[in-house]
Amino acid sequence: SLVLQWTRELNEKFSIKAFAQKKEWCWTTYDVVVASLDTTKRDPHRSIVLEQDWDLVIVDEAHKLKNRKTKNWELINRLRKKYLLLLTATPIQNDMKELYNLITLLKPGQLGSSQQFASTFMEEKRKPKNPAELKDALSQVMIRNKRSEGGVYFTQRKVASIPLELSPRERELYDGVSSFVKEEYLKRRAERGNVLPLITLQREICSTPYAALPTLERMYKDPKTPDSLRVRIDQLRQMCESIPLDQYTKGKKVIELVESCEDKAIIFTEYRASQEYLMYMLQQAGIRAIPFRGGFKRSKKDWMQELFEKRAQVLVATEAGGEGINLQFCNQVINFDLPWNPMRIEQRIGRVHRLGQTRDVYVYNIATRGTIEEYIVDLLQEKIRMFEMVIGELDMIIGKLKMHKTFENDLMDMLVNSKSASDLSSRFDDLGKKVLGALKGEQDG
Repeated sequence: SLVLQWTRELNEKFSIKAFAQKKEWCWTTYDVVVASLDTTKRDPHRSIVLEQDWDLVIVDEAHKLKNRKTKNWELINRLRKKYLLLLTATPIQNDMKELYNLITLLKPGQLGSSQQFASTFMEEKRKPKNPAELKDALSQVMIRNKRSEGGVYFTQRKVASIPLELSPRERELYDGVSSFVKEEYLKRRAERGNVLPLITLQREICSTPYAALPTLERMYKDPKTPDSLRVRIDQLRQMCESIPLDQYTKGKKVIELVESCEDKAIIFTEYRASQEYLMYMLQQAGIRAIPFRGGFKRSKKDWMQELFEKRAQVLVATEAGGEGINLQFCNQVINFDLPWNPMRIEQRIGRVHRLGQTRDVYVYNIATRGTIEEYIVDLLQEKIRMFEMVIGELDMIIGKLKMHKTFENDLMDMLVNSKSASDLSSRFDDLGKKVLGALKGEQDG
């Protein structure tokens, strides 16, 4: 998704005649080629690229080269290149050996052999030894730029939390689904069963009842589902269907927000079903909206972006809209539902709050009271000042906390293991303090 963006910006902003790689002949025809790593490492592309001499190779998102046993690392290492530039916000994610692997690509031997690096510079996986010596060795091949030091002006980001009360029927449904998920999650964890559908269902019910329906349908039709459980799932399914679409509390608020801002707005949702629901609601309100999702081809994504800029007021995007497109002509972002992974919120906002944005950016986080969304908003906005941070910094901090699974799974464990609302609030508070502590350590270091 970033190939066209790189190509466009090199041409438009720097007058560098770059070409997006599409066919095999592109490699030997153009002087400046932009290609994805996944395409390049596959034959016949790989053999063509390895046979050529390159003046300069630039790798964006270079942390994808952190493991020297992968085809990515092996390809870049074998390229016949005069200069290599690696770009990454997260040179270390889980282990200091990742940093060693990146530096070895740039300048083999700069940090000694793998064994020498481990004995000289590693106290633990994430804890350096002889930091001053390591910093000196790194400074010869690595430049660390923080956004705050770049001398680049960014407009302000104004974040507002919009807490909503669920209607009695929505509350009954949410509590019913949450109770079902909690019981089944603990049971499946004890039996080492698949808990992913339960995590998905809990997240979907925070979005809309309409989003939860497909998962409930799959569970209901699954032949492995016991009859007693199928009856309960059917009850939840019927509860979802009984709430009219025009009575969803969050949907009504979105229409109100869009009508009041009288400007272009991007609405982000995690789920295709919620996207369809929002498109329907906006159409009913007479608001011109354009959908944007991952299944679109490059040409269609470009077309949708142009339609949004010239003909529509609203872009309704799934998570695929959170990367690879620039929408600086818009300055209103509505998070209809919140990802449990905080990095993805920053990616969403980064579509509009980036170089070229001339206006302050307004971010509205819709969250329903008495649900896990309320705690996530509090964690992101109040506890860790998420919206003042850069995505790479937060990624490193979460890595430092040694979270043993995905961030989403950790939140789910907190949810199901909490004995009460106050207990859950306390657990989120502790997590926020840990992240703040890790942030302070990062800034001090």
